[in-house]
Amino acid sequence: MKGLILSGGHGTRLRPLTYSQQKQLIPVANKSILFYCIEDLISSGIREIGIIVGPNKEQIMEAVNAVQWEAKITFICQDAPKGLAHAVKISKDFLGNEKFIMYLGDNLLMGGSSSFVSEFAKSGADASLLLTEVANPEHYGLALVDEQKKVIVKLLEKPKNPPTNLSIVGIYGLTPLIFKAIDNINPSWRDELEITDALQWLIENGYTVKFKRVEGWWKDTGRPEDILDANRLVLDELKPENSGEVIKSEVKGKVIIGAGSIIKDGSVIKGPVIIGKKCVISGSCIGPYTSIGDGSIITNTEIEGSIIMERANIISSGRIVNSLMGKNVSIEKDDALPKGKKFVIGDNSWVRL
Repeated sequence: MKGLILSGGHGTRLRPLTYSQQKQLIPVANKSILFYCIEDLISSGIREIGIIVGPNKEQIMEAVNAVQWEAKITFICQDAPKGLAHAVKISKDFLGNEKFIMYLGDNLLMGGSSSFVSEFAKSGADASLLLTEVANPEHYGLALVDEQKKVIVKLLEKPKNPPTNLSIVGIYGLTPLIFKAIDNINPSWRDELEITDALQWLIENGYTVKFKRVEGWWKDTGRPEDILDANRLVLDELKPENSGEVIKSEVKGKVIIGAGSIIKDGSVIKGPVIIGKKCVISGSCIGPYTSIGDGSIITNTEIEGSIIMERANIISSGRIVNSLMGKNVSIEKDDALPKGKKFVIGDNSWVRL
């Protein structure tokens, strides 16, 4: 089978970060979210992957092409975000006449999708979805299911009074029948071709849409708080590794320190934490649940539960918690201020406190 990853869209819920970078390239535990998706498909045995690109497509292409993947990568340009079904439709020539896996490029799935992919490959289903229970179902696309037959009987898009809490996860097993379904639906009120409408067409016309429940956690990283949650979940699974240098400082718990990084001057690192390459951490307390990008300098500052991207320069900034900061951010402090500052800061920002 082939894989199709959707990595377009404007990422409006993540602005200002997404004014300057594509949302799927935002890092979780110092790795782009998109890379987790590519690795998952490759681990599932897929060796041909198409990536839908839109705004900031050059960023996506440059980042992906910088890695030697064990798969052939093809980029497919979507001129505007016209819906998931539209993305499938324009990929018809790439996908051909075989089953395929569609993967939303801002989704993270604990344990990966290999069992789902394997089961779908062997099944006679016309489509198959991953489902998971959610606490706020009114915010998600939902599925009403027949548990005995393991089939979906109806799909609902963010209903006001949800009859179920089974949410659709952004990983789909599809067959060429989906193209017929897409040709038979109309754009939604958003003027987009919705994949849920195409799948509902299959159900209503007697085709079999099966499902599998997610066994671990799943995250749709569409908002800053979702990305921070995903960062915590991924960091919980860290295996400690120190390729840097620790001088008169303390490292506790599960911590990764990248090559060329220096932890010095009485710093305390409380895992789980990942610190990238060529960082300098001096007189600071980092963690738990914090990711520090490559080339960052952190001095006399406390950071907890946060994602700090590459080349940050944070000096004497008190206590920073639950924050998401873009690349090349500079934060300085002149006078003491109350603790507990919270930021969502875009790339190339400069802040004086």
